[in-house]
Amino acid sequence: MRPQIVLFGDSITEQSFRYGGWGASLTDTYSRKADIVVRGYGGYTTRWALFLLHHIFPLGSTTPPVATTVFFGANDAALLGRTSERQHVPLEEYKENLRKIVRHLKECSPTMLIVLITPPPIDEEGRQIFATSQYGEKAMKLPERTNEVSGIYAKECVEVAKELGVSSVNLWSKMQETEGWQKKFLSDGLHLTPDGNKVVYEEVVKVFNGAWLSAPDMPSDFPHHSEIDPQNPAKVFQERCL
Repeated sequence: MRPQIVLFGDSITEQSFRYGGWGASLTDTYSRKADIVVRGYGGYTTRWALFLLHHIFPLGSTTPPVATTVFFGANDAALLGRTSERQHVPLEEYKENLRKIVRHLKECSPTMLIVLITPPPIDEEGRQIFATSQYGEKAMKLPERTNEVSGIYAKECVEVAKELGVSSVNLWSKMQETEGWQKKFLSDGLHLTPDGNKVVYEEVVKVFNGAWLSAPDMPSDFPHHSEIDPQNPAKVFQERCL
């Protein structure tokens, strides 16, 4: 069986197999090396993600994932008193929920590579334009998320990763290194454009390569077609697969 890499997160993970998506790019990179399994749930927070852990990552599995990305926080950081307040998770609870997720994954497999990904930055103007397009005059005048608050959640996500000895990708900081990031990387002030997806892909692969999941170094399943003798095709399969 090919090893599995699970992408666990909210809508940014759920959408990762769209055109130009970071999950689709990972699938291409790890073709015949590992199966990329998407477990993304639009609108979910770390609070709701806890209810999924035992279903997606059952304890006692004989084939746990070799790696898991944990990409929550964009919804947790929604502000109270605004349009998306039902998704708000207080900062301290967000941190503790991340700890619970990581501890569960470690219990599933002590060798699993775990990567926490921070929420992306927020383009508040873009978010407001999106709200107006959806709700017209009923749209709230204040954005339901701010870049400042998302940055606070991102910082704590990185701190939890350090505390628990797992890897992290600070997407909030990385994207803002590029001038004009608001429109280049974000389609509606929150979700990712193909360029934004590329940033996630590159940062995740960088972590994987720095660990022990470099795709070029991993074996392919079954022989390459050039190794198959058309006169005796069974030979290479008997040598390599039995």
